Amino acid sequence: MLLKAPTLMSPCASPMVQLLPVTTNPLKNLLASPAYPLSVPMIKPAPTITLIPTLTLEMLKDVVRTKTYQNVIYQNKFLFKNKVVLDVGAGTGILSLFCAKAGAEHVYAVECSHMADMAKEIVESNGYSNVVTVLKGKIEEIDLPVAKVDIIISEWMGYFLLFENMLNTVLYARDKWLVDDGVVLPDKASLYLTAIEDAEYREDKIEFWNNVYGFNMSCIKKQAITEPLVDTVDQNQIVTNCQLLKTMDISKMAPGDASFTAPFKLVAGRDDYIHALVAYFDVSFTKCHKLMGFSTGPRSRATHWKQTVLYLEDVLTICEGETIVGSLAVAPNKKNPRDVDIILKYSLSGRRSTISRVQFYKMR
Repeated sequence: MLLKAPTLMSPCASPMVQLLPVTTNPLKNLLASPAYPLSVPMIKPAPTITLIPTLTLEMLKDVVRTKTYQNVIYQNKFLFKNKVVLDVGAGTGILSLFCAKAGAEHVYAVECSHMADMAKEIVESNGYSNVVTVLKGKIEEIDLPVAKVDIIISEWMGYFLLFENMLNTVLYARDKWLVDDGVVLPDKASLYLTAIEDAEYREDKIEFWNNVYGFNMSCIKKQAITEPLVDTVDQNQIVTNCQLLKTMDISKMAPGDASFTAPFKLVAGRDDYIHALVAYFDVSFTKCHKLMGFSTGPRSRATHWKQTVLYLEDVLTICEGETIVGSLAVAPNKKNPRDVDIILKYSLSGRRSTISRVQFYKMR
């Protein structure tokens, strides 16, 4: 959001009377002449101020996210002491400051957005300029002052884990700068799937388009179903087990491994209706003295990632013990790799519902 320059008002004028900036016009010489002693200065616009992005603020205030990273670093100082660290996508530089305080020899904080300028100021104001170097630019385009680093740390996870495709940036940095026995933090990420009852919200988000003030707008309904919803799911809505779809080892995986197809089998724990499938992820720091990490699942403390809801075209009536089987295919969009294409195949052969369907989603 940009802050507009304030409008100057005369202290004696009516609130509706504004003092406007003087521009070049035929009265210029008159205004400047001795016969007209009043000098009206040119009013300069206030400088443009770029505010902190809302998502940056959400991430900093996300206690689960930020506290986990802080605990990982502070409780495992043996990993960081006298080590060279690369912070990929540093944002405000908070992780870099944690690393510096934990005893890192030097930290290179790489950030491609305007936040790099703020990060530099933050580092300086906290007295860590001799330890933390902020580099503004894309990781694929910058030159590090060192040939190798001992640790790569990053908060690369997006909605649905893979949205915005920052993982490949971390893998690029790993392959180019990490020493052979180096550490990537976090080093494990797992994606899960479950099924939920969500009649109320589906009615509001999807069925709404069937009758909009007396008009049929169901063509928008078809579009709405293809767009995953990022929202918080109540754990009481969960009807089935939670199925592990994919675990990625960030220290070893290849960039292409972020595209995958995974089978699933969801077993109903009660008689209910299924309106959507829900995806969430966990991350782990396995190189710590004790295993550390966090979950973005519905049964865990809420995070800014929330959960990703994939609404089904049909409402499924499921009985306890019946199963939904299928597969989930995930890949970066070919035109815009930051977006994620999802193909869901599922079927249910139950006493009250029998269905087999393929649905396509796009996170953007």
